[in-house]
Amino acid sequence: MNAPGSGRAASHWLPIGRIVGVFGLKGWVKVQSYTEPREAVLNYDVWQLDRPPGGSARRVVTGRPHGRLVVANLEQIADPDAARALVGATIAVQRATLPELKPRQYYRVDLIGLKVVDAQGRELGRVEYFIDAPAHAVMVVRGDQEHWLPATPQHLRCVDFESGVIRVDWDPAEEQDPGVSPAL
Repeated sequence: MNAPGSGRAASHWLPIGRIVGVFGLKGWVKVQSYTEPREAVLNYDVWQLDRPPGGSARRVVTGRPHGRLVVANLEQIADPDAARALVGATIAVQRATLPELKPRQYYRVDLIGLKVVDAQGRELGRVEYFIDAPAHAVMVVRGDQEHWLPATPQHLRCVDFESGVIRVDWDPAEEQDPGVSPAL
């Protein structure tokens, strides 16, 4: 979900994670999960992978959390070489299989590409991608400048998919220069 898109994904497939490495000698894979909680990526029995070229569906046999990642055993992947061929693959599931969202909850992929406007009506740019920070997710918004906005209910005031606009309660003047450390 970190690739630029066009908001409210037209695709019926939504990314829920990415295979980032090999785990052990039996072909397990390490997964960076985009779900909350991270082990919810294992709730989907079949993952659509964009590798090998043309994609492939893989059934999840078992898995578990492992540090900040999740490790999983996929059907027909029984050795490290087969697992290594999947490293870098995006994991997607059909939108219809995702849980229904509560009010003011959004799938990140649906916000990517939307215009971001602050409380004074200033356009800050468009949502490019998200970063998971320790306290909360951060929206990376690019316009004339790059802004990192907290993706929290307190800051996301209104998401209007029809007009393609996210209204935020956030002042760019309060943004701290990442190269400057606050005095202790």
